[in-house]
Amino acid sequence: MRFDAKLAELALDFLFPRRCVGCGRTGDFICQTCQESLPWLKGPVCPKCGRPQPGGILCSTCVSWQAAIDGIRSPLRFEGVIREAVHQLKYRNIRALAAPLAALLGDYLVAENIPAEALVPVPIHRKRLRERGYNQASLLAKELAKLTGLPVIDDCLVRQKYASPQARTLNVVERQRNVAGAFECVNRRLDGKQVLLIDDVSTSGATLDAAASAMKNAGAKSVWGLVLAREI
Repeated sequence: MRFDAKLAELALDFLFPRRCVGCGRTGDFICQTCQESLPWLKGPVCPKCGRPQPGGILCSTCVSWQAAIDGIRSPLRFEGVIREAVHQLKYRNIRALAAPLAALLGDYLVAENIPAEALVPVPIHRKRLRERGYNQASLLAKELAKLTGLPVIDDCLVRQKYASPQARTLNVVERQRNVAGAFECVNRRLDGKQVLLIDDVSTSGATLDAAASAMKNAGAKSVWGLVLAREI
């Protein structure tokens, strides 16, 4: 890190000390105690959706799911400290949280055998980008790229359809309809590539699958979803 950047970081830490999103202690965004209580998503899991599944076989939902995405993986459940961390990153403008959260993704990726040649963050619609000022998935992807050396390709997949947040929809069918045709690839940069699609949270997998469909239509060889947390 450059000296002036490090000095600026120290100044910010002095003026606005980092507080744990779980217990409020100063020092780190996730203190050691709260790290030890993180809601890890333990296997075996369904090979498609990544939810816990005895025996590691396809779950009943995925047996009939004609998915474009090759699989979805996540290190954590969307609860407790992680739920609060995602909320702070996504809605409270605490962008510095992207680095420690991406580190959790990086550790998980090292332990998993997921094919990846490029990172693609799930894009948000330009209207929502103007409202929020940033895309949390893009922040996570850029921090993960620093850890893995994988390139981030964020100028291919775009979100054309403005839709209500997935959390407000009631069921899987509604979620799929909500994102149907939402994404498009505007160039062929993903042609022949093994893509790792990055997002913060997945519920039904509908958003990731819609994005994967657009990328495969643009020539992507494979698309796996890697999200920080899954709703179970």
